[in-house]
Amino acid sequence: MAVRQQDLPKTNGQKNPTMAELADRHELYEESVQCVEEECEFVSKTFKSIRGRTALSFREDFCGTASAACQWVRLSPEHTSIGVDFDPGVLAWGLENRVDKLDSKQKQRITLIEENVLEVKTEPVDVVGAFNFSYFIFQQRELMKQYFRSIYDSLKPDGIFFLDAFGGYEAFEEMKEKTKYDKFTYVWHQKRYSPITGEMECHIHFKFPDGSKLKKAFSYTWRLWTLPEILEMLSETGFKNPTVYWEGTDEDGDGDGVFTPDAHGEADAGWIAYLVAEK
Repeated sequence: MAVRQQDLPKTNGQKNPTMAELADRHELYEESVQCVEEECEFVSKTFKSIRGRTALSFREDFCGTASAACQWVRLSPEHTSIGVDFDPGVLAWGLENRVDKLDSKQKQRITLIEENVLEVKTEPVDVVGAFNFSYFIFQQRELMKQYFRSIYDSLKPDGIFFLDAFGGYEAFEEMKEKTKYDKFTYVWHQKRYSPITGEMECHIHFKFPDGSKLKKAFSYTWRLWTLPEILEMLSETGFKNPTVYWEGTDEDGDGDGVFTPDAHGEADAGWIAYLVAEK
């Protein structure tokens, strides 16, 4: 976000708009939560290491602004992508602010679909990606398995399903975590967690240097699924060799951004992992 205090417009006798009022929540989200370049690189390299060929067709479920789908078609003139989301507002934002930034040939190789991921039918693809934990919206086991079965049917015979997940003992706490960026502070708020149902309510807030706040910029009601549960459901719906890719650490003990297959992981306070399931 490129808003500076001295750039705010001045009006005669009127109060200047706050930084929160001028902010775009989708831009803030992508800057603080997403890194589609790294995401697409992980998918591409991992697919090739498993299948020995290049993945060319990609479907981004719960695509939101479709940034990953846009990044995918930038990888080569042969790469194609589909973005699926049922929110018309966020899809419209993605079309205007992400798809329209592609060149004319790239635009021909991306398709956005406004539909429920449980019901959408698309041509078979090499890869389906469900990132940013959005599939946690399915809180019942049978509903999650219905979704996984639909993904299985959407993949080519040697296709691969990529997901991410988060956990750690702090994931079960009701808490707030703040991360400072140059022009704003990102606040991850785990407002409510039910140990009996596994349901959790989470929010993303943003705070700005002028003291203004963008509260509940994004809100989620999820089930906090554990890795054993997800792996079991993937196997039960036909996927072969579902594998967790765990992040390594640098010399300071922080995540180094390198994810490799791991059968055990570590009892970290908070972690994010990829899951890779083969058809």
